[in-house]
Amino acid sequence: QVQLVESGGGLVQAGGSLRLSCAASGSIFKINAMAWYRQAPGKQRDLVASITNTGNTIYADSVKGRFTISRDNAKNTVYLQMNSLKPEDTAVYYCTYPYVVGSRVWGQGTQVTVSS
Repeated sequence: QVQLVESGGGLVQAGGSLRLSCAASGSIFKINAMAWYRQAPGKQRDLVASITNTGNTIYADSVKGRFTISRDNAKNTVYLQMNSLKPEDTAVYYCTYPYVVGSRVWGQGTQVTVSS
């Protein structure tokens, strides 16, 4: 299976921006839906955004208009551009794709902390 490694997290002030990257160990060309999830302390892991091979995207209501997901199949990389960050965006962000039925492959996550 293709492994995923996230990077780009860090500490940023409210209103700032970060760009997360998800580098795959192999080709993502045949992986239809790549996605970003996030998990804040004490909360469940929730979908942030997803993108298909044809460029169709889905966003959580809380990030619409602020976050943009994209993918570069030639570089086997998925990105999450995050603008106008808010303290409530603080979480560990995970890159993922569906594997066999009922399971997903996850990266190790990258911490995003937004200070007020």
